[in-house]
Amino acid sequence: MTTTEQIIFEIIAADIQARPAQVAAAVGLLDDGCTVPFVARYRKEVTGGLDDTQLRLLEERLGYLRELEKRREVILGSIRDQGKLTPELEAKIVAADTKQGLEDLYLPYRPKRRTLAAIAREAGLEPLAFKLFENPGLDPETEAVAFVSPEKNVPDVKAALNGARDILAEKMSEDSVLLADMRAWLWNEGAMTSRVVEGMEETGAKFRDYFDYREPIARMPSHRALAAFRGQAEGVLTLGLEVDAERPDQPVERTAAYFNVGTQRRPADAWLWQCCRWTWRVKLRASLEAEVFDRLREAAEGAAIDVFGTNLRDLLLAAPAGHKRVLGLDPGIRTGVKTAAIDETGKLLATAVVFPFGSNERRSDAVATIARLIRQHRLTLVSIGNGTASRETVEFVEEVKRLHPGLDFTHVVVSEAGASVYSASELAAAEFPDLDVSYRGAVSIARRLQDPLAELVKIEPKAIGVGQYQHDVDQQKLAHRLDAVVEDCVNAVGVDVNTASSALLCRVAGLSPARANAIVSFRSANGAFRTRRDLLAVPRLGAKTFEQAAGFLRIPDGDDPLDASAVHPEAYPVVLRILKKTGLDIKALIGNAAVLRSLHARDFVDEHFGIPTVTDILGELLKPGRDPRPEFRTAKFADGIKEMKDLQPGMVLEGVVTNVAAFGAFVDVGVHQDGLVHISHLADRRVSDPRDVVKVGDIVKVRVLEVDLARQRISLSMRSEGARRQAP
Repeated sequence: MTTTEQIIFEIIAADIQARPAQVAAAVGLLDDGCTVPFVARYRKEVTGGLDDTQLRLLEERLGYLRELEKRREVILGSIRDQGKLTPELEAKIVAADTKQGLEDLYLPYRPKRRTLAAIAREAGLEPLAFKLFENPGLDPETEAVAFVSPEKNVPDVKAALNGARDILAEKMSEDSVLLADMRAWLWNEGAMTSRVVEGMEETGAKFRDYFDYREPIARMPSHRALAAFRGQAEGVLTLGLEVDAERPDQPVERTAAYFNVGTQRRPADAWLWQCCRWTWRVKLRASLEAEVFDRLREAAEGAAIDVFGTNLRDLLLAAPAGHKRVLGLDPGIRTGVKTAAIDETGKLLATAVVFPFGSNERRSDAVATIARLIRQHRLTLVSIGNGTASRETVEFVEEVKRLHPGLDFTHVVVSEAGASVYSASELAAAEFPDLDVSYRGAVSIARRLQDPLAELVKIEPKAIGVGQYQHDVDQQKLAHRLDAVVEDCVNAVGVDVNTASSALLCRVAGLSPARANAIVSFRSANGAFRTRRDLLAVPRLGAKTFEQAAGFLRIPDGDDPLDASAVHPEAYPVVLRILKKTGLDIKALIGNAAVLRSLHARDFVDEHFGIPTVTDILGELLKPGRDPRPEFRTAKFADGIKEMKDLQPGMVLEGVVTNVAAFGAFVDVGVHQDGLVHISHLADRRVSDPRDVVKVGDIVKVRVLEVDLARQRISLSMRSEGARRQAP
């Protein structure tokens, strides 16, 4: 291990609250091609028990720090080639721990275009600049006389002093210590200001909260920062950075103080002060303001991506209805309600379109059609998309139940976000080549009730719509984070290798889309896999891929009961030792709480498997294939509440949390417009993070506070009616 690697491991260890040795071990595994889910689940002894959250952060920081090292070598080489690398400068560059700090040190040596300072140096004005800087007691105009030279394009004293000012301004603006100090000061003391662009008041009405706004940058919540940046991008707002409106010269004073430019009334003091003012106005202000805003944007985007990732995780891990027969309804008024019936495995049984919102005759036909589909295919659940006409469709389904009391089914409203994206995708076309696009959405709506995870992985995460300002954040970072969330969720639940789609299989640790397609093709040609080892017969699925994926792939009705569990095949010898000690066969051991709880993990440890792995094995044998998702429940919307105008302050309703943001939670109460429970109304106690109280998919009781029809806003509360409102 090199000194550089050791330093990187120590930095990451501090970031993830682990030991450098744990980091080194995890990096070795990741560099060897291991995936995060595999390392987190099956290499606990090696990493000392680092979890997937720590490993994801480790992976991110490792990439940053390795890029930093590469850039450091490039910069050292460039300055060395220029013959300007002193031991002191090299030590500073080696000690720089951020990309920004590294670039600040490189700034004076970075190849640049011909600047005003370079022109002044060519005219021989550098001695004048440093003479006055180092000796403020000298008179600038007197000293400048000697540097006047029409031949060098310095026609008079003013031109000489302007050239000297340009040289000093460049030197001041490239001082790494000053830059770091000014950035920190502007961040801690500065405020973002926003003003409406003249004439945009009506067009940009949605940004009116920011028409005349000021907020300290360091305390600005992510959603307000992103809203302001969006207003600027749409040409509605102009943004600025302000420290103290009463003391506009503060930045100049800070620059002057750093360079010991005083106000002792020495001959050169006034000129040097003007140099500092010039440096701030021309060299520093715009670039530092941009950097501070970039930092604010990056922090806000990071927070928004975190919220999106958390919401996506909650949605993917929502309670599945399980192996039930479902009728999916994709509501529509003009084009009708598209329906799709599926069996316990998600196989399409039948489709139809009904028109319940037209004449009485058409409504009667629609009722009869839905009743026939439910009866004919023995459907027990009806899944209704929450888009346009959702509430009307719910009432229609309730009418079906009233008119046909012998039908035993439950209807549930589900999010249809992304269903249209799936309908038009290549995946849907391959799955249902002969099915009209309009019916594919109904299939997706039915399946996402049956198993949200298995269905939602078919849709690009960004299209699922559980984030705030998702189009305003770095799309590459967002995609990377969401892909990691999907991967972690899929592997946490596990995948039935005999029923999973290629879209689900390719999210399993170690499986690429090509390998996932190869598994599906092999399964279609050869029938269901009987054991995990059979996977090694799949073309291009080698030992390394098998190692990474096998523990997350399940064979519920295979030849070996262990293949239905999360016990990795490499650890089956441990189970054999447990069987030998207990004298039971595997079927008698699995789920046998009395026996399993009497065993001690330490009795089965060997040179390959330590206590963490053996403990996991015993837990898995107790509840094999345990699904970490909660029990399936449904919300019941209030009768007669279909539109916003039906809501009245004081109403208490049941709803479903559809999104969680930094400022609160959005709840669907069945009126086509989600209401907002502000963070200050989430609980009777003070809440710092809404995710401590609710998550996407939660069924909650809310009280209507206010309904703003003009702005299409609903304010809700989850606080006790008499509770005192907490400050946000």
